Amino acid sequence: MVNAVLKFVACCRTAGYRISTSEVVDCISQLELIDMLDEEGFRAVLRANFAKSRREQAQFDRLYHLYFHELRQDIDLDDPESMTERMEDVLRTLQEQANGNRAQRAILDFLQGDPMGFLEIMRRLQTEEVDMSQGRKFNLGPLASRLQVMVQLNDVKGRVERVLEENPFHYAADTRRNLARRFESQLERAYELLLREARPHNESLRQVRTHEQYLRQLGERPFTSLTPREIEQVREVIDRLVRKLKDIMSRRYASSSRGVLDVKKTLRRADRYLGVPMEIRFRKKPPKKGKVVTLCDISSSVWAAARFMLNILYSLQECFTKVNSFVFVSGLAEVTEIFENEEINHAIEKVLKDVDIDYLAQTDYGETFRQFRDRHMDALNKKTTLIIIGDARSNYFHPEDRILEEMREKCRRLIWLNPEPEGSWNTGDSEMFAYKPHCHELRECRNLNQLVDFVEELIL
Repeated sequence: MVNAVLKFVACCRTAGYRISTSEVVDCISQLELIDMLDEEGFRAVLRANFAKSRREQAQFDRLYHLYFHELRQDIDLDDPESMTERMEDVLRTLQEQANGNRAQRAILDFLQGDPMGFLEIMRRLQTEEVDMSQGRKFNLGPLASRLQVMVQLNDVKGRVERVLEENPFHYAADTRRNLARRFESQLERAYELLLREARPHNESLRQVRTHEQYLRQLGERPFTSLTPREIEQVREVIDRLVRKLKDIMSRRYASSSRGVLDVKKTLRRADRYLGVPMEIRFRKKPPKKGKVVTLCDISSSVWAAARFMLNILYSLQECFTKVNSFVFVSGLAEVTEIFENEEINHAIEKVLKDVDIDYLAQTDYGETFRQFRDRHMDALNKKTTLIIIGDARSNYFHPEDRILEEMREKCRRLIWLNPEPEGSWNTGDSEMFAYKPHCHELRECRNLNQLVDFVEELIL
């Protein structure tokens, strides 16, 4: 059983899991404490040691079922020994005909019960990035790679059928039918791995919806449908909200005569009164200020929501250690300095006029994430809240969701505000399905009520 666990660990590592040697040793030592014939207990021990978060548990369960149930022919008690040997004879013949084709050899090993090579191909496909040296940004590279693997699977399937039809081993008709069913079952599992790419399981994701009648009826109007007069009314509501939040934060930082007695400070202050403690000092640890980084899509209707969001954040700068802002369409530009030096409304106008961005270009989230990773990744740390404001519509360009995963790992929280109705997500060219597993929090933010709700939770 130890060898089976070690082979399973090798498969997990090939699939992209980070499993250390100490974790393997702990797992094996814990297996001695349970009845390994009890599969529930056996699986629970492996899951507790190797699945390090809830996001990894679903993928772990899939690999466990694949390895210990679907591919483990050698421990299948219902399988006659002769059938396994005859499968190996057919596969050995096909291996000799593979002519060094790495993909075909990996597929044949998968049919024989060794998924290592095929899982390595799947991991390479899932992490493949756009080849910018060829000047293309569309998601055709990964699709072409998957198509190549599909062609190899179809080729192996056809070769298996030809070998069974030609019958060089002189098998009986029943034996050939059983072999055909067994090979077809294994190939279906390979097709499923190729076509149904596993996504991280994000149980901690919060999708927050608006409370009805939270503010005035104006708060329910989408930003894109506001008239100029209504925009001024929305700004008045925002100003009141900003004043309210500033008052709350100032009270938090104000000194008070409550708390735990600070003996050292009290005695030091008593020196000026000849040792008489005239002033009592208390321990007061103020709340830590967070850092905010915003990525704002400034194309068409998305900019309507981003404008109000930036307005609030920069009116509350003293509530944060630092506020860094970036705007993007097909490329990325930092506008932090503009907002720090200009009044907020003038700053917004300056962004639209002076920033070197092609506002008529097609929105490309993948290119934005690539530029952020290459130029501004050091802006993120474990005190940073990253806020992305956009509809995730990337015009069928490569979404680069793997880069978003790297950004999530670098920051404390990743919050995505989508100005589209939730029913429109994952339709057309929207990549919200790809980005959703990598967010700590995902919100619909298309009107004032939803924006106010979010800002209050962010500050308070």
